[in-house]
Amino acid sequence: MFSKVLALALIPVGTALLAGAVLPFQAASNAAVGRALGHPLWGALTSLLVSAVVVLVALLVLRVSAPDIGKALQGSWWLWIGGILGALYVGSATAITPLLGASGFLMLVVAGQIVASVLVDHFGLMGLAVKPITFTRLAGVVLIFGGVLLVQGIGTPTVENGATQTSE
Repeated sequence: MFSKVLALALIPVGTALLAGAVLPFQAASNAAVGRALGHPLWGALTSLLVSAVVVLVALLVLRVSAPDIGKALQGSWWLWIGGILGALYVGSATAITPLLGASGFLMLVVAGQIVASVLVDHFGLMGLAVKPITFTRLAGVVLIFGGVLLVQGIGTPTVENGATQTSE
């Protein structure tokens, strides 16, 4: 039987897996909206506006108290880059997913996340504890890039608009 502790531990894991599972759909949806509206940035803006509405509704439904803006303004400058980085991600996903496919784009996103996180840990950036780069961690990064090549299927046929093509 599952214990309550185990169940509570699995909730964040399941939520993270679900969040990851929806990303290919988000990227493809944003790309389709961008094509329909005439430019990937319109797709990105649409996605971000819908996201803002969903978050506002969640704040109201959950009756979340007002934020302490003064405290946030006293924090480090990097507290405010999340929105910029989110827009960069959504815009990139909207423009690049049609070119690389959902798996190609997201594998490279994951590879980029791993490289950046290893560097953030190594230098202890953004208030995190220092975790030096080791041979093992570097080997893991190399294996991830190998996985990107395998998943992207270099040299395997793809079907686009009914015509078979070969990935380069």
